[in-house]
Amino acid sequence: MLKPFLTTVAAVLLFGHAAHAADIGATIDVPCPFGDCKAGISLSYLGNYDIPTGFMENGVEIGGLSGIDFDPSTGRYISISDDRSEKAPARFYDLDIDVSVSGLKGVTVVDHVTLKDKDGQPFALRKVDAESIRFGKDGIYWSSEGDGKALSPPFVRVANRDGSFVRELPLPAGFAPTADKSTGIRDNLAFEGLALLSGGDLLVGTESALYQDGPITTLTAGALARLIRYDAASGEQKAQYVYPISPIPQAPSMASGWNDFGMSEIMALDDRHLLSIERGYAQGVGNSVVINMFDLDGATDVSNIPSLAKTDQRIVPVRKVQIMDLRALGLAPDNIEGITFGKAKDGTDVLILVADNNFNPTQKTQFFAFKVIRRPS
Repeated sequence: MLKPFLTTVAAVLLFGHAAHAADIGATIDVPCPFGDCKAGISLSYLGNYDIPTGFMENGVEIGGLSGIDFDPSTGRYISISDDRSEKAPARFYDLDIDVSVSGLKGVTVVDHVTLKDKDGQPFALRKVDAESIRFGKDGIYWSSEGDGKALSPPFVRVANRDGSFVRELPLPAGFAPTADKSTGIRDNLAFEGLALLSGGDLLVGTESALYQDGPITTLTAGALARLIRYDAASGEQKAQYVYPISPIPQAPSMASGWNDFGMSEIMALDDRHLLSIERGYAQGVGNSVVINMFDLDGATDVSNIPSLAKTDQRIVPVRKVQIMDLRALGLAPDNIEGITFGKAKDGTDVLILVADNNFNPTQKTQFFAFKVIRRPS
């Protein structure tokens, strides 16, 4: 969860001067990532659509959209909110996205579903921080970052379509927060990404480094996030990998300004290739959003390495390559946190991105759509 401290001036910079914006039909083509032409991906821009902060659906404010997935049985989408039961009980929304080969025309919020805790009741105030959501074979997989300050651990759970609890996956050692901050997740930098691989495994990604694995990103150095690989059906951990987050790409406009960068979502392409979102904010400048492809093949299993910062073992992280930089395309992205493949009503394969507005009046719930011309399969 990124919570930028936007000022009025920064909002104008972000939303008032989108010069040289990408044209509908502009193509992004990476034919041979990692030198592997079978992993090639090609996309065509279909436009964006914004829902302003404060928009209500059935008395519930729309916002905090931190994950999104496509439901092929309905042709609609579900998107999870990271509202910590402050605006309304923790929930996900049903969305109808009007997109076709001619462009992205609109997004309709159809309904919302309240997530239930293990006792069958809605989550109490600040007891959950939902971040990612995916359809699985046995239900809806979703993650919570937990609360590092309150020493509440992150989790991955499976829910029924009505939001009721099914089961929780075991948390590996070293991820639970600790009072002395010697090990475990950092507050607001935990389970941001979920991906279900084609072979049946689940990958869970942290937004940044665990305390024992080293510092978070700076302008001159990246960070080492962890990816947990589970057998989705059994919940058994199979491996952990290192994902290298890039350094912060932009400095704030003032010397005392704030900036950051982290991984906000992952999505499977096949059983070894995935897409990731790395995004951050620089005060007085705006948001940076980069979509990467990464490859699990050959990455070291680090599940038995307690600290990445204190090991002599040779570690091979996942390989990654940049697919697109939204600012470089001429777009003005907000806090992009969700990504999914979907299918338009005309049969077009699409890639959808969604932004978490943090319920901030200077931000917006923002959608970007791309036609999928080619992807690994």
